[in-house]
Amino acid sequence: MSIVANGTMPFSDVWSGYLIRAQSQLSPLNTRVVLLLLVNLPVLAIVLNILRQLVLPRKPNEPPVVFHWLPIIGSAAGYGNDPLNFFFKCREKYGDVFTFILFGRRITVALGSKGNNFVLGGKSIVFNAEDAYTHLTTPVFGKDVVYDVPNEIFMEQKKFVKVGLSTDNLRAYVGMIEEEVEEFLRTDTAFSAFQSGDVNEWGQFDALKALQAITILTASKTLQGQEVREGMDKSFAEIYNDLDGGFTPLNFLFPNLPLPSYRKRDIAHKKISDFYVNIIQQRRNGSTTDHEHDMIAALMQQNYRDGRPLKDHEIAHIMIALLMAGQHTSSATGSWALLHIAERPDISEALYQEQVKYFSNPDGTLRSMTFEELRQLPIMDSIIRETLRIHPPIHSIMRYVRDDMPIPGTLAAPQKDSTYVVPKGHYVLASPLVSQLDPQIWKDADKWEPTRWSDPEGVAAQAYKTYEDAQGEKIDYGFGAVSKGTESPYQPFGAGKHRCIGEQFAYLQLGTIIATIVRHMEIKIDQVPEHNYHTMITLPKTPRMISYRRRK
Repeated sequence: MSIVANGTMPFSDVWSGYLIRAQSQLSPLNTRVVLLLLVNLPVLAIVLNILRQLVLPRKPNEPPVVFHWLPIIGSAAGYGNDPLNFFFKCREKYGDVFTFILFGRRITVALGSKGNNFVLGGKSIVFNAEDAYTHLTTPVFGKDVVYDVPNEIFMEQKKFVKVGLSTDNLRAYVGMIEEEVEEFLRTDTAFSAFQSGDVNEWGQFDALKALQAITILTASKTLQGQEVREGMDKSFAEIYNDLDGGFTPLNFLFPNLPLPSYRKRDIAHKKISDFYVNIIQQRRNGSTTDHEHDMIAALMQQNYRDGRPLKDHEIAHIMIALLMAGQHTSSATGSWALLHIAERPDISEALYQEQVKYFSNPDGTLRSMTFEELRQLPIMDSIIRETLRIHPPIHSIMRYVRDDMPIPGTLAAPQKDSTYVVPKGHYVLASPLVSQLDPQIWKDADKWEPTRWSDPEGVAAQAYKTYEDAQGEKIDYGFGAVSKGTESPYQPFGAGKHRCIGEQFAYLQLGTIIATIVRHMEIKIDQVPEHNYHTMITLPKTPRMISYRRRK
């Protein structure tokens, strides 16, 4: 044993010595008893957990708890592997409201349109998003933005972002996105069959990998600014991947593990934050020009209500949040859309002929689209809506409960004189995925069928109308009047005050990317892959290779 400078032994050596002496004093019989206890403690914990659920009565005003074998871990396996199946099975057994255990957290789920309204339409002082997500988002996005600030500050920041998403800016983005996609098709190695010019040569590309690259390139060219686009080299991609590695379910459940991926995340955040701050400082010094339509320019002109301007690091961190959030959701939706289009040659051909109809030049070539024209394409619009219905990027939206909250009578307990109460300290969860795939609402709910949106009196159109204009009800959350939309069964971008304000840009980006790919290439695939629910954003599993050839 070593001796430290003050003449005392280290604690570890003292503890080791104590264990050795204790072991020597135990008889062989006692040693076996201790070993048996250690081996059987997990079994005992499981037995006690089961007995507690079966024997002890639950409080009548609390939602039923989903039966689970393992204490603390709870229903993590069932929920994590297939949340949709988990939710539907629980709904069949417990109703629209129930609680499940997720690594020690008590999650109360409220399903259906009424459940969405209860959670997403709830007051932020009771159902708090910052408490639910800041441990995941702050290390990735950075301090003093999004969920690292009080809700009223976040609402101001959303208002600043909305200024950067002006109609004039969106108009400028369509041509920029189209040029970026065409350049990618001309230069990326996955599209060598397209580059050969041979209309009979077939090639293959990974749908998700291609859309991830295209999405980040087009977003950087438009929203992010020319300096960011020029910095999109191999080293930036590696740093971005390290930052992206900190945005996983593991980071959400366990925010402070001593793992290499966590350290890489923190180093990457510092590098990307410094990258943006350097761009901002160069602009303030007048070193760069020609950035009229990007988000950095818009944010540099904004002031909070108290008159103070946005600080450089706040602008940088908002830009990181936009880059990360937009890249994940749009690349996922874009890849799902292409996979379905590739599986349906009738839809693929109809989509191409729609462009021929609206954008043909006298010489037979196709001209570029405008922002206004893009949203007026019925087939393209239906494809994007249907893809978002069946594959919403986020299947679960959570809030932390700060005070006991009774659930409205529409979701009351089976007892007529009792109403469920969600206790303080629980989480509440809404799942737009469930309401968007509910067979009680949608015909052939699990089938990707864009034509369902063509019927102006159909369920799809009515659901979208409720989401889009909430029957005339508009609420100004501080960043402009938007529809509440919290009772709609269709909520691909969330609802309420945390509804995504990037919807218009997402539609523009997705529509332009899909249109540009389809007008240049025929695509096909035998089968659309299954969902991968082990990621923060719902992605297609491998294999997801799309076959393609240059259009004649």
